[in-house]
Amino acid sequence: MPDAPPSPPSSPLRGGSLAVLRGYLGPLKWQVAGLAALLLSATGLSLTLPQLLARFVDTVRLGAGADVGRLVQLAGFYLALAVGVQLLNAGATYLGARVGWTATNRLRVDLLRHMLSLDMREHKERTPGEMIERIDGDVTALSNFFSQFAVRVFGAALLLTGAVVMFYLTDWRVGLGVTVFVLLTLIAMNRVRKLGVEPTRLEREGSAQLFGFVEERLAGLEDVRSLGAGGHHLRGFLRVQGEYFRRGVYSWQRRSVVWWLSMVLFAVGYVGILASAIGLYAAGAITLGTAFLMYQYMSMVEEPIDQLTQQLQDLQKAGASLGRISELLALRSGLPEGDRELPDGPLDLRFEDVTFRYDPEDPTAPAVLQGVSFHLPAGQTLGLLGRTGSGKTTLTRLVSRLYDPTEGQVRLGGMDTRDVRLASLRTRVAVVTQDVQLFQASVRDNLTFFDPALPDEAVEAALHEVGLGDWLARLPEGVRTPLPTGSLSAGQAQLLAFARVMLRDPAVIILDEPSSRLDPATEAQLTRAMTRLLSGRTAIVIAHRLDTVARADRILVLDAGRVVEDGPRALLAADGQSHYAALLRAGTLAEDGGVLA
Repeated sequence: MPDAPPSPPSSPLRGGSLAVLRGYLGPLKWQVAGLAALLLSATGLSLTLPQLLARFVDTVRLGAGADVGRLVQLAGFYLALAVGVQLLNAGATYLGARVGWTATNRLRVDLLRHMLSLDMREHKERTPGEMIERIDGDVTALSNFFSQFAVRVFGAALLLTGAVVMFYLTDWRVGLGVTVFVLLTLIAMNRVRKLGVEPTRLEREGSAQLFGFVEERLAGLEDVRSLGAGGHHLRGFLRVQGEYFRRGVYSWQRRSVVWWLSMVLFAVGYVGILASAIGLYAAGAITLGTAFLMYQYMSMVEEPIDQLTQQLQDLQKAGASLGRISELLALRSGLPEGDRELPDGPLDLRFEDVTFRYDPEDPTAPAVLQGVSFHLPAGQTLGLLGRTGSGKTTLTRLVSRLYDPTEGQVRLGGMDTRDVRLASLRTRVAVVTQDVQLFQASVRDNLTFFDPALPDEAVEAALHEVGLGDWLARLPEGVRTPLPTGSLSAGQAQLLAFARVMLRDPAVIILDEPSSRLDPATEAQLTRAMTRLLSGRTAIVIAHRLDTVARADRILVLDAGRVVEDGPRALLAADGQSHYAALLRAGTLAEDGGVLA
């Protein structure tokens, strides 16, 4: 599959929090507007409810002269408005969740696209578990930030303003006191709100480390169990989990400072309001209903400030997550994007004095490849031989441009691979490794990589082409049959990988010893499929068994990153002094022996 393009320069991910909000909530403006309407309507009704309670209390105070019908009317109206508030809040919760998940899913797509655009050096430094936590966990922490932050803050501010105005309408002195109280509370909370940002970032970092630890151990579960290393890894898990727990507790403690401060301040505020209400009622300045009204409006002052407090804590989490996401977005690929397209038809491959180091910034780092030069004509197959660590896999990674050479050039179809668009190169160059990755999906999706544009007939034709026609006929739903992971033999998995390549119809194919773990019968079937696959295409076959390259046009032998032999297979086999002839006499390729020395 071609690489996903990097995030465009105008991506909202390049800006700050406001740019992120605009970028991801902008396309959802009508849903956001609906969410705002629901919240504002609920706010207006909430301000009306205490007025009804005050009238009810004052009507009851009339004693025997109270109008029962009026009381029933007020009670019914109150219940209707209270139910309306709950329905509006429920609708706002649903719509807010919908907005939040839609926005965060778009963010996940953009973040994943950016990560796929990075070169392999960046991916080697991070475990898959850590990347899952970064792309999913950190983005999930932003869900409330996207869905309800701006609207709820606005709604809370409106409710707070409305409640304070009601105090002024009751008594200007009480209104002034509440205003001072609100300002002092907001200033105090604003002073302490940043305390949780850095601890929350460390907590998310600890979560990423935990996910990475678990993922690595699950990937190597068979080795861990067979070697009896379970106890060691369990102790390691407890150590990583303990660190995550300590960071989580410390982060919660720092974030909860805002909440504790709010509790203390409102305890003081309620005492002040109750004292004022009792004093005014005793002086005959207000009715009992109005005194009750003051208490209700004080709770309405508390509610939006609590809401703001919660939003500030969510903002702390969002700030930490945005910071970690920004760290990923600051990464830049070491593979600059080219602007040329590879020509149609077969492509020749040429290495021109190529040297490669995995750390190109350090000239003293050992070179994996040193001065490698060779030419593979279009449509021919190259058998690549060499001991473990000789640079075979690294050489093929330069062809598919997972890395760029430190020195020299890799030319494909006459073009420097660095000048070719990555999507064009990855479409024309296919790689089949020994470890075939299969998904818990249908046969079709495993072959097409979830591309709906390819018809079922093309998938079926590819399976017949590689010799899996009988296997396909036994599937109950054909190519739509689910393919659980682990349900195939190693040979069938390799044949499926060949079928994937058939569907893409690339110009260059790289095979990393496809028959190294197969029995003779399966190997014969795979060899027939490989012959059909490589016909008319330029190919590199990394061989650990000489039978694999018995039909190769050319042989290239690497040793310690240098080319020690390169030439037509038939001529090298006939030359008794060649490395290849020596290997044929030995009957095997000694991976760790001294045959190639």
